[in-house]
Amino acid sequence: MDHLTILNGVLLAPELAGELEVRCTTAAAVLVPLYIRDGRVDVVFTERRHDLPRHAGEISFPGGRRDPEDATLLITALREAQEEIGLNPDAVEILGALQPTPTIATGYAIYPFVGLISRDQTWTPSEREVAAVIELSLSDVAAGHARRRLNRRGVAIRTDTYAVDGHVIWGATARIVEDLLFRFELADRVGERALR
Repeated sequence: MDHLTILNGVLLAPELAGELEVRCTTAAAVLVPLYIRDGRVDVVFTERRHDLPRHAGEISFPGGRRDPEDATLLITALREAQEEIGLNPDAVEILGALQPTPTIATGYAIYPFVGLISRDQTWTPSEREVAAVIELSLSDVAAGHARRRLNRRGVAIRTDTYAVDGHVIWGATARIVEDLLFRFELADRVGERALR
């Protein structure tokens, strides 16, 4: 049994994850797109434009606020991924969901959904929101973990970060990455037990 199949078993069911309550004022959802390249797992992030009023220049997953017409948070994640990076929802195999993550400063409850995509995607970044689409090896992301001191709007904070190739992932996105890595560790343990 491959580890992505096992990962599916240690992720939250998407329909149940969307019902978990987080004490925040605004519901949002992100897609965590994964693909396999040369036997390794790569993950897709976006770099937000540097002139945006909120979260300018930050590394994040494609996603955003739930619209009233979105029947589910999963639909929000898929819609936002299509709007932000041109990823067709039909090209995504949803594996499951991660724990909802609250944002500290902005009061969002972010619901992450993990999706498997093919590696030969052509990205169409939203000119309004996205400066770049970034594809990173998940193992490189994990290796880049450290607690770092960051300066955000003139305030020094010490927080968990993941740094790869000059990109620094922090905040809610770092907490989502941490949960993703934890689920992969669980899948590895389950896989090892299955081989015994």
